[in-house]
Amino acid sequence: MVERKGEKIGWTWGWIGGFLWVAIVGLVFLAQGKIAAGGTGLLIFVSAIWAARRFAPWRHQTTPYWRLYLRLYLLFLLTILWAIWGFGAFDGLGGEPVNAWMLLWLLPILTPILTNGRKTWAEGETDR
Repeated sequence: MVERKGEKIGWTWGWIGGFLWVAIVGLVFLAQGKIAAGGTGLLIFVSAIWAARRFAPWRHQTTPYWRLYLRLYLLFLLTILWAIWGFGAFDGLGGEPVNAWMLLWLLPILTPILTNGRKTWAEGETDR
C-alpha cells in the first residue's frame, strides 16, 4: 500500500489555506473592536480545520469525493455570509448592495466537484 503523503498534505493544507483568509479577517475585526464578527470568524476557521481533517478522504475511503467536498463547501458558503455580515453589507448603511450576480464568481471554485466528484480514495489505491 502506498502512503500517498503528498495527497494528504495537499488536502489538509489546501483546505486550511483556503480558509486562512477567514482567520486573518477575523483578527482584523477583533482589532477593530468587532468582537462578535472576529470571534465568529476564528470559530469558523477552527471549524474548517476540524472539518478538513474529519472529512479527509483517507478516513472515508469508499465515499465519493463530492460528499466530502459538500460539507467543506457548505462551510465555505457560511464564510461568505459571515464576511457580508462582518463588513456590514446587511446593515443597509451605504456601501455596495449585495447582488445575487456576485455569486457567479463562485462557479470556478466548484471545479473540483465536477472533475473529481465521483472518485474515491480507494480508487486511487488501484491507480498505482
